[in-house]
Amino acid sequence: MLSYRHVFHAGNFADVFKHVLLIQLIRALQRKNKPFRVFDTHAGAGRYDLYSAPARKNREYQNGIGRLWDQPALGPELSDYRAQVRTMNPDGALRAYPGSPRLIRALLRPEDRLTLTELHPGDYPALKAEFTGDRQVAVHHTDGYASLKAFLPPPERRGLVFIDPAFELRDEFDRLVEAVQTMHRRWATGMAAIWYPILDRAPSLRFQRHLQELEIPALLCAELGLYPYDRPVGLHGCGMIVINPPWKLDETLRRLLPELLATLQTGEPGQTRLEWLTPAN
Repeated sequence: MLSYRHVFHAGNFADVFKHVLLIQLIRALQRKNKPFRVFDTHAGAGRYDLYSAPARKNREYQNGIGRLWDQPALGPELSDYRAQVRTMNPDGALRAYPGSPRLIRALLRPEDRLTLTELHPGDYPALKAEFTGDRQVAVHHTDGYASLKAFLPPPERRGLVFIDPAFELRDEFDRLVEAVQTMHRRWATGMAAIWYPILDRAPSLRFQRHLQELEIPALLCAELGLYPYDRPVGLHGCGMIVINPPWKLDETLRRLLPELLATLQTGEPGQTRLEWLTPAN
């Protein structure tokens, strides 16, 4: 437990997928002239050095952000994402990769707020140092799931809960279902985004069925698979469940997911999926 370190995987294809979608959700919140708050329940270290020994061990970023870095023609969403990463690399060389807290912080307006929770004893100090003195960001050394009961609903009554766990625990999908129930009870109108890996296909499909059984409206599922799901070992793909997605997000993703697949594909058969698990009211 708590052995996972994201620096080994920073900037990989799963990060590209989740962060491209995350930016689109923040952009949607920016469209209204009202303050919002973002909760990042499993925040990690905040930023990652791609020249560090852990990151260079498998160089997963080369098949992630590395594939976009010098692409001459990208669509608006991928260009927006790449621009956010480039702000951390002003000399043009890809060395620093922003975790979700740093990406979110870059998109906050002066009236917006960010609440971060991280339990890992190795990542929390780095996260705390990353935002020391930043009055728009609160950093807490606590369990992200437990924080939902403490922090929801936010005083702004607008915002996003972003849940991106490490999936170290066998019951992680069950904990996510409980988290969705908690969020719905405390903040039924809030937007949430839940990232999950696709290794063995069965657990993620079972997770989706359990979410459908909650009968919570407006659950949108987006998935990116870079490798055949019947391969025996490895991260084949990943997905995100968006609860109360912004208007026309499904139309954006219908265009964006194939572009992501074409940009990140390694030559093996890949696939995308976009489906409403439950319809909006």
